[in-house]
Amino acid sequence: MLKRIEITHLVPGMFIQEFCGSWLEHPFWRSNFLLTDPEDIRKIRESVVREVWIDTVKGKDVAATVTQEAAEHIPPPKLPESPETRPASMREEMARARKICGAARESVTSMFQEARMGKAIDPAQTIALVQDISSSMTRNPGALVSLARLKTADNYTYMHSVAVSALMIALARQMHFSDEDVHDIGLAGLLHDIGKMKVPLEILNKNGKLSDEEFDLMKTHPTQGYTILKESGTVSAKVMEVCLSHHEKIDGTGYPNHTRGDAITPFARMGAICDVYDAITSVRPYKNGWDPAESLHRMAEWHGHLDMYLFRAFVKSLGIYPIGSLVRLNSGRMGVVTEQSPRSLLTPRVRVFFSAKSKTRIQPELIDLGRPNCPEKIVAREEPENWNFSDLDHLWAIPA
Repeated sequence: MLKRIEITHLVPGMFIQEFCGSWLEHPFWRSNFLLTDPEDIRKIRESVVREVWIDTVKGKDVAATVTQEAAEHIPPPKLPESPETRPASMREEMARARKICGAARESVTSMFQEARMGKAIDPAQTIALVQDISSSMTRNPGALVSLARLKTADNYTYMHSVAVSALMIALARQMHFSDEDVHDIGLAGLLHDIGKMKVPLEILNKNGKLSDEEFDLMKTHPTQGYTILKESGTVSAKVMEVCLSHHEKIDGTGYPNHTRGDAITPFARMGAICDVYDAITSVRPYKNGWDPAESLHRMAEWHGHLDMYLFRAFVKSLGIYPIGSLVRLNSGRMGVVTEQSPRSLLTPRVRVFFSAKSKTRIQPELIDLGRPNCPEKIVAREEPENWNFSDLDHLWAIPA
């Protein structure tokens, strides 16, 4: 029986069925579980959540002082409504995307750490998270993808999963997949690296190149993840295939099974593209991330690695010059791409800040290359390491 109670009445042994409010407001990656740790009760009481639904069939009932009659007069919980999906400006969506990234980091971290401790995971608990990522991508696909690329060494594995989820959703939308498949592919991106929780931390967090023996252990994470997801019994075969095969290559030189060509499922081939793009554009302790536009250029030259049909769709989903790309305009000014144009892949918005002619910084100016009669156009992409700019991320991420 479901009852809605105030958090002051929570005790160990109760089964929480649902938090009253958005999943972004409570401190757990899952929404229903058995309360066994007093520390969890403390976390709930310190959050903004004031009421929860409990299931008295699966756990303890409320104390006698909380009357059953009062609880029964409250209507049963409804499924959360889909978040607002109207188009939003980059500035509007950046604020929402920052909140989603923060909550997603905590959610994925908690889930992955439970997997590391050998506890069973319930991927169904990520439904709301995948929905929020998907809705953000609908409102403005550039915001969350770009923010998730900004990672620290401590949260790389977790935020990489969030970034790959967003990239895969964008690609699935570009391919006009059904809503059901979009959800599955977003979940696949979120869970594709969960097998890394079976890799020793000293290998996972190593700052330098892995030895052959260490790399052999790292290469077990797809099969380890596949086993974790299969044992959960709650995800589709498509999701498990992405986990197992996102390091396979079209020419059969990938791992763990050296699968090749059409034997690699379309979902897994999409996962391979999104996984490697986020990996090479992210800053790591042992290397700087590549410029987004340069990354797409290099990926296009990896013959035999990626499905080129899907890769072309991926480029369309991001733009030829993705957000964060350093470009040179025909005026001699240089800038960083801040937003894509709905009209053309070649005319994004650019924040110019440097004169290549005089080799000096100039007052930042936002230019919409897609506006009618705009005299400016991109003539080249530039490699940031050639210019030693330290604030590119700030320049594209600041409000318009």
